[in-house]
Amino acid sequence: MTSPAWARPVHRALSLAFMVLVLANLVGLAFGWQAQWLWIVTLIPLFGLMGTGAWLFAAPYLVRRRA
Repeated sequence: MTSPAWARPVHRALSLAFMVLVLANLVGLAFGWQAQWLWIVTLIPLFGLMGTGAWLFAAPYLVRRRA
């Protein structure tokens, strides 16, 4: 395996959390309920997705370079 075992499950869990929060935002907008904190909370899993996604993208290249 080219990346640690934690990276892929964490990325999947963060993507699920991000999807649920985006859907909550859309439902809130449909009902005219705009909560600023919900928009900000949505950014937390997005930053985690960016980090784990960058790791999953770069890990094969880093392993290949070390070999």
